[in-house]
Amino acid sequence: MSVFVGSTLKKFLATHVSVVPSLVAWLGATLLVERLCAMCMPAVLALVVFCATCWFYSLWAAPPSLLPVEGKAVFITGCDSGFGHATARRLDAMGFHVFATVLDADGEGARRLKSTCSPRLTLLQVDITQPQQVQQALLNTKAKLGMKGLWALVNNAGVCVNFGDAELSLMSNYRGCMEVNFFGTIYVTKTLLPLLRQSKGRIVTISSPSGEQPFPCLASYGASKAALNLFINTLRHELEPWGVKVSTILPSAFKTGQSSNTEYWEKQYQHLLQNLSPSLLEEYGEDYVMETKNLFQNHAKSANEDLSPVVNTIVEALLSPQPQHISSNENESPGHFEVPPVMDGGTPGIWAKPIDSQ
Repeated sequence: MSVFVGSTLKKFLATHVSVVPSLVAWLGATLLVERLCAMCMPAVLALVVFCATCWFYSLWAAPPSLLPVEGKAVFITGCDSGFGHATARRLDAMGFHVFATVLDADGEGARRLKSTCSPRLTLLQVDITQPQQVQQALLNTKAKLGMKGLWALVNNAGVCVNFGDAELSLMSNYRGCMEVNFFGTIYVTKTLLPLLRQSKGRIVTISSPSGEQPFPCLASYGASKAALNLFINTLRHELEPWGVKVSTILPSAFKTGQSSNTEYWEKQYQHLLQNLSPSLLEEYGEDYVMETKNLFQNHAKSANEDLSPVVNTIVEALLSPQPQHISSNENESPGHFEVPPVMDGGTPGIWAKPIDSQ
């Protein structure tokens, strides 16, 4: 019996003693892995979170693919020069069917469009303040469109027909700005709306920051743009059930139209002097009016000649699946001219021109 017990105990000890080194090694490895995990886990988790964040951001920030151009027609006002002219050429090059309105069908801008654009571009001589011309343009457009339909309207035509303080601005200037920038644009928009509702298309309107905040010496122009902005914003809500997307673009200082034309500013200056009452001109002083003209001319010289930021924004508004409602290019334009809003005490900066007391 003692022999049996001794033999069994010997086998037991031999078996378990041989397991001890393996058990110790396993426990050591486990502790090492646990320590390494404790040290590395925060870094691993941070890496996982970073990668996930980058992935989600790439999905959110990636520019959406634009809608196809094929078969789309666009009606653009004010294509003699500036944004309208540049946009007409860009859209034609992209393959759009373009209906470009000009004030002068024999002018330099119209001739350039004829010589540089494809047969897809149709020139229409239209003064948007003349309802008969707008209606004729509608008939010509519908006849040329056939079954294609009209995808978009780009409201670009506009004027700035004065400079000077609100008191010095002539009533003819106020009416002139409103006729083109507000009433003319409304009439064109209302005329083409049935076609745009049918296509569930786009309305893109070129307005101005001066319609959003007061710019000294631009009372008549700014008032017309403010009225236009409110109309377009109202239209955006009203046309949403119809599937028509409405955008407003507020470019900053770019060289367009007559802005860099010295003869134009001199003509405006002489017209103002001839039509101001003698008493008002005496109170302000002719030197003050001259200084205002010079400020406008100097500002025009520093404006941005590259119109592509605005044209790119127009293209995005036409083809983006979800275009922005309001877009401002002031951060993209080195020629942006920022004038702070009028606050108590007046507007600081170069526009705060002292007037000698009489």
